[in-house]
Amino acid sequence: MDMQFLLASFANLLLSVTYTIISLFCGVYAIKMIDRFLLKKIDIEEELGKNNISVAIFAASLLLFVAIIISFGLRA
Repeated sequence: MDMQFLLASFANLLLSVTYTIISLFCGVYAIKMIDRFLLKKIDIEEELGKNNISVAIFAASLLLFVAIIISFGLRA
């Protein structure tokens, strides 16, 4: 293989991993801000302990949101 091709592939991989890490931190930060500002009166862990299905669906959708963002970073 050509060395230039390997360097270009490594650079592309490095950019993808960097994008993924930045997206992960942004997604987690966004989830924390949503939890802090929009859900002031709701304790998600307590509600999950009470078997509240709507809170479980909401928490799962937030985790799915972060997973989708990470998958876009790894797709490149």
